[in-house]
Amino acid sequence: MCILMASSAEFDVVVVGAGAAGVAAARTLFRAGRKVCVLEARARIGGRAFTQEAAGHPLDLGCGWLHSADRNVLVPLATENGFELNRETPPWQKNADDRGFSREDQRAYRAEMGRFFARVEEEARKGVDYPVARLLDCAGRWTPLIEAMSTYVNGTETDRLSLIDFDAYEDTQVNWRLPAGYGALMGALAHGLDIRLGVQARLVDHGASPMRVETSKGTLSARSVIVSVPTSVLAAGALRFSPALPDHVEAASVLPLGVADKLFLALDAAEEFEVDSRIYGATDRVGTANYHVRPFGRPMIEAYFGGQCARELEIGGLAAFADFAIEQLVAVMGSDFRARLRPLAASSWARDPWAQGSYSHALPGHAGARAKLAAPVGRLFFAGEAVSPHFFSTAHGAWESGEKAARDALALM
Repeated sequence: MCILMASSAEFDVVVVGAGAAGVAAARTLFRAGRKVCVLEARARIGGRAFTQEAAGHPLDLGCGWLHSADRNVLVPLATENGFELNRETPPWQKNADDRGFSREDQRAYRAEMGRFFARVEEEARKGVDYPVARLLDCAGRWTPLIEAMSTYVNGTETDRLSLIDFDAYEDTQVNWRLPAGYGALMGALAHGLDIRLGVQARLVDHGASPMRVETSKGTLSARSVIVSVPTSVLAAGALRFSPALPDHVEAASVLPLGVADKLFLALDAAEEFEVDSRIYGATDRVGTANYHVRPFGRPMIEAYFGGQCARELEIGGLAAFADFAIEQLVAVMGSDFRARLRPLAASSWARDPWAQGSYSHALPGHAGARAKLAAPVGRLFFAGEAVSPHFFSTAHGAWESGEKAARDALALM
């Protein structure tokens, strides 16, 4: 994999960003016989798909689930590349540990969640966009937990969530995992591609012919450019365009990245718990974590944090996440549980300069922004999970968008 730069090089297509969308675009173009290179500011491939080794296991600090697995384009690709698929029922589709959350209360919560989603679907059909928070009963017993769910699923609380955009997401409720890691899959799928790591793209001059991409290590020229960087990075102006593209930057700004972080804790005597079970940290507040116990049967806990709670904990890093989680778990499981836990790793996606968040959500009143961001400008194309109309916030949505951008670029050649 090339990491050197030749400023005079010319390409059919330059792809900016080596996340799922960028790898998909480059792979499609490469297989079509085109000369393509990918520029990646990080020192690794995968973007928000990031697998890190700890305690002898690959841990997914970014995306971890093959959502809508029965329709997910990455499932056959994983199989073709020799990756094992874990098809066990995800913990959120099973009863949780009843310590601190009785089975009766769990049934009541699930029933209220069902009514909430029914209201979302009914109201979205009317075609009037407003914050999802309006559909929640402020005094409802389960409203805080539904809000917490939104922070895990959307990365944000419901007052910043577009009703119509939220309803547009498609989920078949089939969810599988990759024991070897999502980041490992992205690395395998990128094999053989010309990916330049540690190279920041700073300006795309799409008014020039050929187009020019100014980077931290020189300038490249190409017939077409595909941009697949997160919306928060575009909105912040970290990548500029000439001529300027105010409509695309505005669309990116109303599709901000919410925050969903993970913490992994080693767990002694883990056999006490069922494989892929779950513990709720608290059921009466939005700022709580959700705990996946023994993922893949491993002796650990995978904790999920979202929204404002995650943003605040990121300031203190691994120690802050671990302290919060351990105190919650001890409150549920008893004081002896503290000695059985040891922090392993945590993510901090909002503080990652090349992500600035986890995945996109549309602000209320801006459900049409994804289509605006996806619109090509001549031979300049946009890809990434944020432009996916129905699979946004997922790696497979990003992958599909990258393949589409590549096909559109090929059609102009």
